[in-house]
Amino acid sequence: MSRFRTLEYEDSISGIDISPLIDCIFILLLFFIVTTTFVEETGVEVDKPQAASSAKLEKNSLLLAITASGQVIYGGREIGLAGVRPLVKRMLEREDLPVILQTDQAVPAGLLVRVIDEVKLAGASRVNIATRPRGGE
Repeated sequence: MSRFRTLEYEDSISGIDISPLIDCIFILLLFFIVTTTFVEETGVEVDKPQAASSAKLEKNSLLLAITASGQVIYGGREIGLAGVRPLVKRMLEREDLPVILQTDQAVPAGLLVRVIDEVKLAGASRVNIATRPRGGE
């Protein structure tokens, strides 16, 4: 009779159930996907001016770039000065985001002021100009 009990015991431990482990992996994956914030870059490199008062800004923000040639760029495509107000207004409908202007050093002050005006007229309450800290990047 002891022979039958041994066979029965070996059959019950022959497999390991890994479905709870797979469930935990999927839950962790879902958690990391949901909590990750994605920063949308402007798609163009600008030579930012230096400032002693530079500070880190929020990651969740609206980035606009103004190149040395006077192009206003969002998400890798040129939107021009006329496209700033509609874009900012549309983006601010979802969430109150700070607007960060990545401006080249060679951009004329007049163009910068016009872009800031368009951003403010669209309803943005926080407008910042991206700089690099003194002494390097």
